[in-house]
Amino acid sequence: MARVSTKENKNIYHKIREELHLTREAASELLESLAPERIEKIENERCLPHPDEVLVMADKYKQPSLCNYYCANQCPIGQQYVPEVKIKDLFQIVLEMLASLNSMNKRKERLIEITADGMISEDELTDFIFIQKELERISITVETLQLWAERMLATGAIDARQYHACKERLETEEN
Repeated sequence: MARVSTKENKNIYHKIREELHLTREAASELLESLAPERIEKIENERCLPHPDEVLVMADKYKQPSLCNYYCANQCPIGQQYVPEVKIKDLFQIVLEMLASLNSMNKRKERLIEITADGMISEDELTDFIFIQKELERISITVETLQLWAERMLATGAIDARQYHACKERLETEEN
């Protein structure tokens, strides 16, 4: 069993490795392309991981949320454009989605009024910004649901073969 570090304020890469009860050496074998020394540098924040390293960790650790974490917190472009998504239980995701959709449903007429002339006047600006924020909440909830599904696929809670076959069938029917 891996020795657990007593270091406080461990970063996400360190926490996940320890949750999996992996030493750096065992993690290196699992990750194949990362040496234990490189893992140590990433975990002690002496360097940032490269995107390809995060992809490998997300895959091998079965933690797809690592990609979102990296993009939202460590990638200079992602820090501006990618919101951090917190993994939640399915019921929480669905309830948040329904609440946001209900809120947007009440505001769709106002959005049409605001945008009908192709301009946003000063008296429409507050409502427009509110609607924009509500749409962003829906977008984040969709991303949360996507990450939840990816995690269920990665851990085997959802049969990947069945999932992809069903998805392919639905895409074929849409075309």
